[in-house]
Amino acid sequence: MNPKKLIIAGTLAFVISVSGNTWNDNASAEAGSYFPDSYKTARPDKNDPVEDKFLETLGVRSDEEVYDALYSGQSLADIAADHQADVQRMIDLQVAQLTEQLDKRFAKGSLNWAEYKAQITELPGIVAASVYKQYQ
Repeated sequence: MNPKKLIIAGTLAFVISVSGNTWNDNASAEAGSYFPDSYKTARPDKNDPVEDKFLETLGVRSDEEVYDALYSGQSLADIAADHQADVQRMIDLQVAQLTEQLDKRFAKGSLNWAEYKAQITELPGIVAASVYKQYQ
């Protein structure tokens, strides 16, 4: 797979996992930020512990902690290891969340069967590569 596509897919996987929001046709990304504005405003005090499966699985308390670690060059696997979290559990969670998104897109007719099957097949590898920063 093209490294550029892998970076984009990995970033997308991370954003979907962290945001906890369901993507729709009106979704947009803020330049330079992993977290949509709707997520930021939904939690005014972002340092409070939250019930977020991704953060919980990663072993961190806030999305800023993840952002800072990623910004400093760590991978999601590094962050999980630093917090004694199970990396495979985190990969499984991201794959499940992205599979749910693909299921919805397929059900809405946004993807045909061949596209759906191809993306589902590639998903575990893309997520794992992203988690371990193997796209470079």
